[in-house]
Amino acid sequence: MVTSSAKLVPALSACLLMTAAAELPPVPVPAENPITETKRVLGKILFWDEQLSSDNTVACGTCHRPAAGGADPRVGKHPGTDPGTIDDVQGSQGIVSLDRHGRPTEHPLFGFDRQVTARTSLSNFGALWADEAFWDGSAAGEFRDPLTGRVAIATGGALEIQALTALANDAEMAKHGRTWQELTAKLARTTPLDVASDLPDDVAAAIRDRPGYPELFAAAFGDPAITPVRIAFAIASYERTLLPDQTPWDRYRAGDLDAMNELELYGWQAMQDFQCVKCHEPPLFTNNDYFNIGLRRAEYDLGRQAVTGDPEDAGEVRVPSLRNVGLKPRFMHTGEFQTLSAAVSFYRTGAVLAERDRIPGGGTYAFNMSTVTEGDIHAFLKNALTDRRVHAELFPFDRPTLRSERHGADTLAPVAPRDLRAKLEGTSLKLSWRAPADNTGIVDYVLHRNGGVIALLTDTSFVDAHAPLGAAVTYDVLARDAARNESPPARLTIR
Repeated sequence: MVTSSAKLVPALSACLLMTAAAELPPVPVPAENPITETKRVLGKILFWDEQLSSDNTVACGTCHRPAAGGADPRVGKHPGTDPGTIDDVQGSQGIVSLDRHGRPTEHPLFGFDRQVTARTSLSNFGALWADEAFWDGSAAGEFRDPLTGRVAIATGGALEIQALTALANDAEMAKHGRTWQELTAKLARTTPLDVASDLPDDVAAAIRDRPGYPELFAAAFGDPAITPVRIAFAIASYERTLLPDQTPWDRYRAGDLDAMNELELYGWQAMQDFQCVKCHEPPLFTNNDYFNIGLRRAEYDLGRQAVTGDPEDAGEVRVPSLRNVGLKPRFMHTGEFQTLSAAVSFYRTGAVLAERDRIPGGGTYAFNMSTVTEGDIHAFLKNALTDRRVHAELFPFDRPTLRSERHGADTLAPVAPRDLRAKLEGTSLKLSWRAPADNTGIVDYVLHRNGGVIALLTDTSFVDAHAPLGAAVTYDVLARDAARNESPPARLTIR
């Protein structure tokens, strides 16, 4: 039986209270992007809307789930340059490779399967206080409007840069060559979160009052214009409200001496004794610096050097925050450790590579800890740094259910939509169709014009303002379910 941590107050607990750092500082907010409630809710909707991806299958939140510690619970393998060798990593799954017209195209590494990133998803919670984002810190500096080149945020806009980087990445969310005008036009005609379900109360209320993205953007920014900068501003505003500060460690720091049990208290002491806090500095449990811990040879991932150009930075990656680390399904930027115990054990038993950095102010790595101490550290990380609201996905960490979570092992394709027809409206063609007779599980429709994808829709109509009137044109519409199974096409040729 574990004894009450209160019994340790005369010795260990008193020591820990003196050495513990101050509570979490306020999240820095750029002056150009102040947080408002309407902007926060819009950002939450955008963050969880898979319709921001080119094929309606990946949201920002797909790779950043609260119950997974802000990381990705899914597993995908990036084979590097030669599959099955040492340069393989466990990354995060994005979209299938799509050509300029939105059609699946064979990828040299992934074929027609989902592409996988070359690093695991870093927890979005740990980036709230950082000047740079991503494992290599490549999202940093001025945030500029991608349409005009003007400075939108002079300093402190790493989250805004990160958001647009993912939206433009053709492995994560975008077809090849997707333009910002294509994305904003798509949102203008899209019903928010229409491919998701089980919407949180704040999100459901916002969409009920303002059922389209133009209305939501008007509420947040004063007019209905949808722009890349406003998308980034909203998503970053939402992220800055996700403060995981209600952990047992936080309660203990505030004076609740029973918040951590005996094992966790000894684990916290061991974190200090073995210099873990030199890099994982409380209260953030990161120093937001970059190190090569000797996990992987730099030749397989240059890390920070690819950003700075400095050979001294070879193989260095960000020190991740340990808050909610106990919820993560995979560890390190390579994703190679499947348990927290394995990640902790690496520092005691892992092979030492020549390029491993020294502990800042603490010399070389020399973790001659016992297995008992290793277990204490595991207990502290697993429990004492976990915010129960994050674990249970309670407000503000609540979220909708994604389409990718609903399909299970479904392999049965839907039947084709019915009665595809067109009607001339001025200089545009209005296309409409009826849902398949067995409409169970239909999530969206893919509309093609002359072989190229022109829209992904949840409604059964579309106005084609760019129809080539006076020339022969063929339209195809396919129904898709949550598993992305596609029906045969309904076809209409106009001559």
